[in-house]
Amino acid sequence: MISISAPRVDHIIKNMQDKGVLVIGDVMIDEYLWGKVNRLSPEAPVPIIEIEEESLRFGGAANVALNLRTLGCQPIIVGVIGKDRMADHFFELLEKYQLSAAGIIQSADRPTTVKTRIIGENQHIARVDREKATYLDRKQINQAIERIDTLMDKTEAVVMQDYNKGVLHKDIIRFSIEKANINKQITTVDPKFINFLEYSQATVFKPNLREASQALARMIQTEDEIRMAAKTLQETLNLGSVLLTLGSKGMALYEASSDYSRVPARTRKVADVSGAGDTVISTLTAALLGGASMKEAASLANYAAGVVCEEVGIVPIEKERLSSEIKNRSNQ
Repeated sequence: MISISAPRVDHIIKNMQDKGVLVIGDVMIDEYLWGKVNRLSPEAPVPIIEIEEESLRFGGAANVALNLRTLGCQPIIVGVIGKDRMADHFFELLEKYQLSAAGIIQSADRPTTVKTRIIGENQHIARVDREKATYLDRKQINQAIERIDTLMDKTEAVVMQDYNKGVLHKDIIRFSIEKANINKQITTVDPKFINFLEYSQATVFKPNLREASQALARMIQTEDEIRMAAKTLQETLNLGSVLLTLGSKGMALYEASSDYSRVPARTRKVADVSGAGDTVISTLTAALLGGASMKEAASLANYAAGVVCEEVGIVPIEKERLSSEIKNRSNQ
């Protein structure tokens, strides 16, 4: 079991401030429609939601960047949005959170990815997606690589956040990791099934249990199976570490030194797991930039995920909340 003291947390958080991070991946907007449910529709057996509030939030790789920002880092996003109404809102959110637009590519051929969640009485009723989940064309791939090549020199770490929406083409993945390794920069990856095995030589690889099971074509249930899965991924891809997220069972960490550790789940009351993976990869990256060991970074990421899962809707982790949460837990 991994533990970390409150003074050590404060030291790591202090050291991560203003560190530059390049976030590459599928950006999106999460739209929330909040309301009350008072009756069923006479047209079909579905609830009628009386909308009382609407909100737009960053999702996907943009949410990773926002988490890094609220932790005190200076993220730059490389992603693709459309030329539409939601793209205008995307730029408004960038301005609101003081995030750079230098890596944002606009395409008339792709809509801005939007996930609309309808919530009644604090319960998810439905989700409507607007997206184009095909790979970028060659021109856009080259544009992205050019942005990455220029912007990576201004940062100290690279996060690749894949939602299988087409930005993380294998050419972009390979170029990003190769350049980051030449620059001796940290590379952290939150993969999806497509291109799962393209992230060779990354610093940290963070799949969830289902993704690892699909990629390895095996059941992963027991402790020995979890350990062997993490070990197989680390050796196959020549990774620095594998952080396997296990939902309510916490996380499993396997490092290149063959050191294996478990991180228990920290959530007291789960309200919504949306965005938890974004929080984990961003907190993990920020902690490593702050001088944390891999075990310490995993512990901090686990605490951060526990905090955001207690909120309804996608919310970022804030450094003050993370610090106070760990202090409160250590005093219990």
